[in-house]
Amino acid sequence: NAFPAMDRGMIHPSYIALGVAAVCAAGSVTVAATRPTPRHILVSRAVPPVTKPPAQVAAAPDPAAYTIRHVLPIKGAMRMGDFHWDESGAPRAGRIVITVDLAAQVLSIFRDGYEIGTAAVLYGADAKPTPTGVYPITQKDANHVSNIYDAPMPYMLRLTNDGISIHASEVRDGYMTHGCIGVPKPFAKKLFDAVKLGDTVIVTHGENLHIGQPVTAA
Repeated sequence: NAFPAMDRGMIHPSYIALGVAAVCAAGSVTVAATRPTPRHILVSRAVPPVTKPPAQVAAAPDPAAYTIRHVLPIKGAMRMGDFHWDESGAPRAGRIVITVDLAAQVLSIFRDGYEIGTAAVLYGADAKPTPTGVYPITQKDANHVSNIYDAPMPYMLRLTNDGISIHASEVRDGYMTHGCIGVPKPFAKKLFDAVKLGDTVIVTHGENLHIGQPVTAA
């Protein structure tokens, strides 16, 4: 369900997409004039000891955390329609996590932290944007047809109940989708065969993660 839109450039960063949550805390400010006058301490009076807060001990890394261990050695930028798939350096088994960076227009699939595939993608236009977040794959259908747009969505991997999914699409410059994530058809088949129901898909917009850093969203 791709359609023409504004032309966007493609990059394949050396970092990996990941979902990151930002937390803001608001602090109260007391006007100086309302503060009580500080208590004077006479020279002959013993000065009360200053109690220092206990030192914060850094939490030990969680050995069970999903960590990016290796990315495919891709040279140069990917163009629309490009994809890479190489499982030779990855374990034969392990947990699957898919990351999608809408800003870079790149999808990556990891097995046990090793990237085994990556592709340039289409995403939703401004009127129907692709939502960010963390989603489990809830349905697989190799021959799916959209009941909203009556359009084929080969190798569909459903992410939301309202139709957002990853599926094969004509990935070309100037094209976008109605909110789904479109990938080249040969890549879509490989992706479809590699995942199972319940596998995690993390969709972000410009977030990144370095090799060796745990993926907390996973």
